[in-house]
Amino acid sequence: MNNKKQIFINEVTDQIKSKEAKAYVAKELNYHLKEAKNTWMEKGLSESEAEEKAVEQMGSPTKLGIQMNKLHRPKVDWWLVILLTTALGLSFLPMVSLGYMEDWHYIIYKILIVLIGVTATVGVMLVDYRKWKKLGWLFYTIGILLLVILMFFSNVMINGMPLLKLGPITIESLMALPFLYLAWASFFTNEKLRVWQFLLLFLSPILLFLAVASIPTLYLYFVMVFVMLWWSKYSKKVKWLITTGTFSIILVIGIVAWQFVKPYQIVRLLALFEPEKYADGAGFMILKSQELMTKAGWFGWFDGFGQPRIKEFIPEAHTNFVFVSFTYSYGWLFGVLLVTILLLFAARMIAIHSKIKDSYGKLLLIGGVALYSIQLLSNIGMVLGFFPLTTMSLPFISYGLMPTVLNAILIGVVLSVYRRKDLICLS
Repeated sequence: MNNKKQIFINEVTDQIKSKEAKAYVAKELNYHLKEAKNTWMEKGLSESEAEEKAVEQMGSPTKLGIQMNKLHRPKVDWWLVILLTTALGLSFLPMVSLGYMEDWHYIIYKILIVLIGVTATVGVMLVDYRKWKKLGWLFYTIGILLLVILMFFSNVMINGMPLLKLGPITIESLMALPFLYLAWASFFTNEKLRVWQFLLLFLSPILLFLAVASIPTLYLYFVMVFVMLWWSKYSKKVKWLITTGTFSIILVIGIVAWQFVKPYQIVRLLALFEPEKYADGAGFMILKSQELMTKAGWFGWFDGFGQPRIKEFIPEAHTNFVFVSFTYSYGWLFGVLLVTILLLFAARMIAIHSKIKDSYGKLLLIGGVALYSIQLLSNIGMVLGFFPLTTMSLPFISYGLMPTVLNAILIGVVLSVYRRKDLICLS
């Protein structure tokens, strides 16, 4: 009885190249044919006659298939691709001005970082993001396990943070963030999630981040989750209940933890407001970055031969303070251009968000925008003296594998959602 319908669907999908689109169109056609068939049966036709009529009114399967192939062809957001290519290209400029391009170790490692980042973006883009929706618990477990491994099995300590080096691979707390990001996007689509469950799931990684002394990553995680919470479908009552409950617990923890804060940590915080008073210590880097930014001028101090004209010490010039070294070397003009390009990433992701109908896809985009924007604003704010000094990379520009991979994955997720923005089934 379903023979004609199935033949029709097969003829339509034969014209479609994308496997994902084939499955989507087949499901949609089956839904519409079923609806049309029921309508004809209500008019008095038999089941077989109704099905035949439903198939006939669909028209030519070949023409329909060609139209569906054009309509549901996998899409690539070329604006994001262009921005990513531009940003990764610009990430080589600080290495040039600092003279690192003369060291083959830096060159090869930087090229590898870029290639791994591009591979991560493309790889994630090609995966159907809808498959991740049911894997929230798996992603959450992986994120938690990574933090537990760092807590108990680290073999290297850098800036007070435990790392696990396995040959050329270094496992750090930042590696848990993509998994927790995907996990929370999945959790927030489950409207049955209770407040106590949220608190338990939310606070567990926080305690682990504190245990491995990864405050910057904790900060990223905290803001990301709450941005996603307030963009989720939960009622305002639930959102406020979760928010007040969480902040109450954190306030209590903060009061208790304050007793164990060390003097140098308090000084670092005070230096943000009075850097001159702590110029010989915690305020030095703040004052130094402000001095270099002021000296930069419109066109910087780069002489075109691999070294700045003025030999200035720039702390962490290729990582956390890469924006300072970039602006100092190439000037305010290039600095503004760089910030504009990086801001366009967030702007483009927000623009894509408005085109997405799938609630899970929207959450992924919002979480991605939050994670990316926090890094960008925090790094720029830090070097300008608005935020405390911390380990926060400038997306795609700072030298380092994990920050690049993290943001490459975020862009890959956005591209994956955009690629399938028209594949939302009615049935």
